[in-house]
Amino acid sequence: MMDLLLRPRIILDAAEPADIDALADIHAAGFRRGWSADEIDGLIADKTVTSHVLRRESLFGTRRPQGFILIRTVADQAEVLTIAVTPAARGRGYGRMLMEAALRALYRELVPEIFLEVDENNASAVSLYRSLGFVEVGRRKGYYAGDHGPGGTALVLRLQLR
Repeated sequence: MMDLLLRPRIILDAAEPADIDALADIHAAGFRRGWSADEIDGLIADKTVTSHVLRRESLFGTRRPQGFILIRTVADQAEVLTIAVTPAARGRGYGRMLMEAALRALYRELVPEIFLEVDENNASAVSLYRSLGFVEVGRRKGYYAGDHGPGGTALVLRLQLR
């Protein structure tokens, strides 16, 4: 019983202006070319973009962002713009929680399909997306910038929601 009281609570909600710097830091830790706070702020302000932020509540009541996802919806298609989890919080299922929250919201909004691009060498992300039912519909060679020469291949994945 005491263990349950000490376990941090997980909260999923929309991004707020006060989150912008933390989200930029999380993104920068997860990607070779991180997005600036201004870029993230601009995306969150875009009416076609929805955000889900995963917060872990501490024993003292602070709710720090541990990860986030940004989805753009235009007409009847959605696209994952980015999903990132802070390195210290990886391996806890937070990426899955974020994806599932976004997919539930899209389903409620009657969006029939969602697309994303992922580096074919990102085994944990590819595994997550495939476990959620995403299927490969294309490849983009040289899509991700490499340190020494051509970049990595992006897998284009799609999930039919309806």
